[in-house]
Amino acid sequence: MSEIPGSDDRHCLDGLDLPLGKRVRLNRLLYGRGLKNGTLLILPIDQGLEHGPIDFFVNPPSQSPDFQWRLALEGNYNAVACHYGLARKYMGKYAGDVPLLLKINGKTNIPSDGDAFSPLTGSVEDAVSLGADAVGYTLYVGSPKQDEDFRQFQMIREKCDKYNMPLVVWSYPRGSAIAEKGGNDSLYAVDYAARVALELGADIVKLNIPKDANYPGGKPTEYSSIDYTYAGAAERVVRSAGKCLVLFSGGSKLGDDDLMNKVKISMKAGATGLIFGRNMWQRPFEEALSITERVQNIMRGFGV
Repeated sequence: MSEIPGSDDRHCLDGLDLPLGKRVRLNRLLYGRGLKNGTLLILPIDQGLEHGPIDFFVNPPSQSPDFQWRLALEGNYNAVACHYGLARKYMGKYAGDVPLLLKINGKTNIPSDGDAFSPLTGSVEDAVSLGADAVGYTLYVGSPKQDEDFRQFQMIREKCDKYNMPLVVWSYPRGSAIAEKGGNDSLYAVDYAARVALELGADIVKLNIPKDANYPGGKPTEYSSIDYTYAGAAERVVRSAGKCLVLFSGGSKLGDDDLMNKVKISMKAGATGLIFGRNMWQRPFEEALSITERVQNIMRGFGV
């Protein structure tokens, strides 16, 4: 394997040391839906909890979760990621056709992120009862409440191991200390978050591609010699995630050309796939299907 992963040496399911139940569920996600080539394209609809209704203003039909479930079905996404209430009330007519990644913790953005913590909104048992193929957990690396977060995460990780449920970790740098070290999206912070997810037992880790950043207290010595490039930063955090499969997020809505460039860079860096929400469903339905097809056309060349 090369020093930094690329498209020819990304991790595949056969190369991961996983118990049978996790392997079965991940096989369904990687090869039973989507492009069926070992890549993942996940459609998240947890923004209503995290941001409130404002994300749906630009495309009012998207406020109904049926919009996203239908997009996932017709657009051939590997799974939908959402909280218990949306799954319980809206996935019924798509059950068995669109896999579920159940988010089991979350928060509103009303309190400050200075002491960020994401309390539980569901359980691993909820995921089992709903027929989910994976559980999603948001971990805030560097927050002053990190000790509480780690303890909560340990409980969830043990339950996932008990039920052989794949654990997808949204590993996000947050908190007042992170702000002093370059911010949430700095290479230092995201690189650290990738390694923490690996250390704590994630099966899949969701990351943002790091951005070039100013470090108020000075760049950490070990990073001072690294010449930042967007592609190089993506490759570095994939390497730090080790034998976790990596999903890169879309974040706020990008222009379509920028979005396609992000897809190419993410997949070339060694990511298993993408978790794109607002970039996909903040547009009329037919446009959402069209942009989904463009993304998948790029991902076809990166199967394992």
